[in-house]
Amino acid sequence: MRLLKNGLMVLGLVCVLSTLVFAVQQELKSDEEDKSGPAPAADTNVSPAYRISAIDIPADLNFAGEKVPQEDPEIMERIDREFLVNTYWQSNALLLMKRAHKYFPVIEPILAKNGIPDDFKYLAVAESGLQNVVSPAGATGFWQIMKATGKEYGLEINDNVDERYHLEKATEVAARYLNRYKDKYGSWTLAAAVYNAGTGSIDKYMDIQKAEGYYDLLLGQETGRYVFRILAIKEILSNPEKYGFQIEKKDLYENVPTFQVSVDTAVSNFADFAAQYEINYKILKRHNPWLREPHLNNASGKMYQISIPLKGYYKVGM
Repeated sequence: MRLLKNGLMVLGLVCVLSTLVFAVQQELKSDEEDKSGPAPAADTNVSPAYRISAIDIPADLNFAGEKVPQEDPEIMERIDREFLVNTYWQSNALLLMKRAHKYFPVIEPILAKNGIPDDFKYLAVAESGLQNVVSPAGATGFWQIMKATGKEYGLEINDNVDERYHLEKATEVAARYLNRYKDKYGSWTLAAAVYNAGTGSIDKYMDIQKAEGYYDLLLGQETGRYVFRILAIKEILSNPEKYGFQIEKKDLYENVPTFQVSVDTAVSNFADFAAQYEINYKILKRHNPWLREPHLNNASGKMYQISIPLKGYYKVGM
């Protein structure tokens, strides 16, 4: 028992001495830091210039000249969400800026010719990101036109040809559609909402809620965010530097100039057709995405205009 007791006393003394040594070491370390300054911060791989902050939203937002009720705090929260999401999704915003430089010059004159406010080019951005995408519901192209709507407005849609992928023709259809619903609802903002949700949904919500304007309606998630997203995209793409984007003209995508070739017969093989103009199948389809197959039946003898890029813009077979 005495040996055990003595052993415990020795162990206790060792623990006390170890604690004192550790305390002295820490004190000496603290003195050294006071003299030399704090230890360098861990490397975070983030530029010291990078800052994340709230967005200063302009006080005079409008869509197609129609004022946004920014005095409403609920409206401002919804606006703020879209500004934050679209500003801080930097890669997507940069891609939209690059594509806009390429495609807006095609879209803008068609909208203007049809009396559609220029702001509606941002609707195409919100719909598709200026890409020929297909939604789960089957809406297709830059303007996300449904098959039935496209046919109703005169687009050719079949296995060979789908003119929803023809940017100029699809923009014409979108303009006619928007004019129709501006006449019905008396508001460009509601016309935009109808473009997204359809007349059935908007009419139902307006009837149930006894409301007449977009900003007074309680809508589903997608359409409820829709116009606010367009507003944010419009502001950011119009003033990129204000929102921290540094992009030069050389960074933007350019539209390759083309000429038109008239075709009123069948085309058995578009690879051979492309070779006649010193391009390949891929380049032909890039400029004519509305041609959906490797051939064109054209049993009716319809006249088609096929876009061919000017020589010198592509190097084929390299």
